[in-house]
Amino acid sequence: MFKMNRNEDAVSPVIGVILMVAITVILAAVIAAFVFGMGAPETAPQASLRGSPAEVTASVVKLEHQGGDMVTFTDSNTRVTVNGAAVDLSILDDANSTFEAGETLYLYNNAGNYTLDVLNASYVTAFVTAGTTANVKMVDVASQQMIADMDVRF
Repeated sequence: MFKMNRNEDAVSPVIGVILMVAITVILAAVIAAFVFGMGAPETAPQASLRGSPAEVTASVVKLEHQGGDMVTFTDSNTRVTVNGAAVDLSILDDANSTFEAGETLYLYNNAGNYTLDVLNASYVTAFVTAGTTANVKMVDVASQQMIADMDVRF
């Protein structure tokens, strides 16, 4: 009988090289995902905030932090609007820029600009009238997620 000589020595090294290349490609993809920041997206602070009318010398919105994460009130961290108009956060200095559980801030009209601060009654002018609603929204700038959306009825 006629016997054929087959040379099958090359099959095993070729499969080994293919597996090594596949493992290298997968490893490179995983490392690239970590290096280029394809991890978990940023999330907004999860805080329980309550807005209510606070009758001081005029119509003022009283904001109470009832629990959850700390909210940082700086222009680079949080955007606050009242009925679509931007709120000036510059009055909050470094000591008062964080809003933590148990704290209270007031939203009022200061010479035509909405201001968020501890209440200083000498600057307060009415920005809403009885029977109307003020819509207060807080958005986390980094994640573009809503922190709070409140309708305060006067």
